[in-house]
Amino acid sequence: MQAPSVGGVMLPRGNGETIRLSRGASLTDFAEKINANPASLVAVMMNLGEMVTATQSVSDETLQLLADEMNYNVQIVSPEEEDRELLESFDIEFGEDEGSEEDLVVRPPVVTVMGHVDHGKTRLLDAIRKTNVIAGEAGGITQHIGAYQVATTVNGEDRAITFIDTPGHEAFTAMRARGAKSTDIAILVVAANDGVMPQTVEALNHAKAAGVPIVVAVNKIDVEGADPTKVRGQLTEYGLVAEEYGGDTMFVDISAKQGLNIDSLLEAVILTADATLDLRANPNQDAQGIAIESRLDRGRGAVATVLVQRGTLRVGDTMVVGDAYGRVRAMLDDNGQNVSEAGPSTPVQVLGLTNVPGAGDNFIVVEEDRTARQIAEKRAARERNAAFAKRTRRVSLEDLDKVLKAGEVQQLNLIIKGDASGSVEALESSLLQLDVGEEVDIRVLHRGVGAVTESDIDLAMGSDAIVIGFNVRAAGRAAQMAEREGVDVRYYSVIYQAIEEIEAALKGMLKPEFEEVELGTAEIREVFKSSKLGNIAGVIIRSGEVRRNTKARLIRDGKVVAENLTIEGLRRFKDDVTEIREGFEGGINLGNFNDIKVDDVIATYEMREKPRA
Repeated sequence: MQAPSVGGVMLPRGNGETIRLSRGASLTDFAEKINANPASLVAVMMNLGEMVTATQSVSDETLQLLADEMNYNVQIVSPEEEDRELLESFDIEFGEDEGSEEDLVVRPPVVTVMGHVDHGKTRLLDAIRKTNVIAGEAGGITQHIGAYQVATTVNGEDRAITFIDTPGHEAFTAMRARGAKSTDIAILVVAANDGVMPQTVEALNHAKAAGVPIVVAVNKIDVEGADPTKVRGQLTEYGLVAEEYGGDTMFVDISAKQGLNIDSLLEAVILTADATLDLRANPNQDAQGIAIESRLDRGRGAVATVLVQRGTLRVGDTMVVGDAYGRVRAMLDDNGQNVSEAGPSTPVQVLGLTNVPGAGDNFIVVEEDRTARQIAEKRAARERNAAFAKRTRRVSLEDLDKVLKAGEVQQLNLIIKGDASGSVEALESSLLQLDVGEEVDIRVLHRGVGAVTESDIDLAMGSDAIVIGFNVRAAGRAAQMAEREGVDVRYYSVIYQAIEEIEAALKGMLKPEFEEVELGTAEIREVFKSSKLGNIAGVIIRSGEVRRNTKARLIRDGKVVAENLTIEGLRRFKDDVTEIREGFEGGINLGNFNDIKVDDVIATYEMREKPRA
């Protein structure tokens, strides 16, 4: 087969070689790999029916199409691999302890609590907190930061355990999964009166996929119908065999509500860690770890909760977290107290970052601010290119059904902004899991923490996306810009309302909600009879204004006697008018309706589309 020719110029044709490209690569990036002119690749794409510029970020499918035409294999580098290569270019190895065996010291286990809805995960975490309140501290834990450390005594030795507090409802599957990835041990909470439920199995699968040992907390042993033995039998079917049955999984019967056996559960976690894991880290290297949660604080700027996994993080260190960077201005522990350093397995809140990182982003400490800025900028550029590559066409939820039927769009593009990165991640995960058939695809072009900005509206304009604000609003001129450009911005404070509306829109069921708005009231002072028009009410406008062709109801002695009337005629003296304002007199004709009396009240109203909260 001959090499492709464009304008008489022969293009280099591959022999099945593999080209490695990052997400959102351009035709220029492709051309560099095969030593071709980018303009010639633009012409090739035109011949294939695709209009693409040389520097435009393109989708994985477009790169694959071009590679097939040129007889190359294209390999899209995963974000994790791309990030590892980026760090290696700065001589940084993430995920490994430096030094020899002698440099490693024992660190506390990191634990995530999982389980079915209403089986007592949150109450268990509260019970663990209460039993570990620092002596003399009024009110116990003063500040919830998404992770905290507790102390317990095992065999006469003081030991610490770090808990990552991840929400437990099904919408937060992504957060639980993220928690498991940064976790050493999972506590699986199962209610003794309910037994194994669907989300129990789901949580169990997450823990197994992450390769972490499991300790089972059989909760609610104090309620009627509790049967801990039944729970042990059920979990045997899923490979969790209790120690008393000859297995290696520790089961602890507890009551989070009564505070029963909480110490035994903590002891089981320590014993499981000692028996199955080698939990050691080097505290003397540059700190590395993971961001658990982050948010934008009005007074303090970007605030990130990070879990140090190795090394020691100190105030004044320069760190990179995802595409955010900065010098650590201050650190707070889970009691809200300032700390100067944090060792392995210690969660702290960090202040001083340039922007809000994503939940689950890795963090590293580097020597120079310049290095941190370069790494963050390259990560941000990579994410931006990937987002641009996903762009397509603008649509609102109301007309989505119409557009889909016309075959004009096959996917719904979304931009998600929220108050905390965990919430945004959970909302994105839930939306992407919606089952809406093969006709339409949901694609999240961008997600972030903070108010809806002009750049979000810009991206929505270029890609015909719908902007979702979760517990945040449009900032500055973004609201006017969205209204001017016709970008659909939706605000939600309940995650399931957002999920339900998007799902309803995708299934063509979302209809605008209308509410009744009162326009004005008119009191009848006199009734005039007309052979041509019927009865005419001589009125004075008591409130608001009365407009022609609006809906009305007639009220007599405080009771509604007629509904769904129309103001068909409106006069002031001998002139027909379109409206009469408060305090003025006039004449009203209600069409064929003639049952009117002096002192009756005509209330006018209209139905307006209700803005969604």
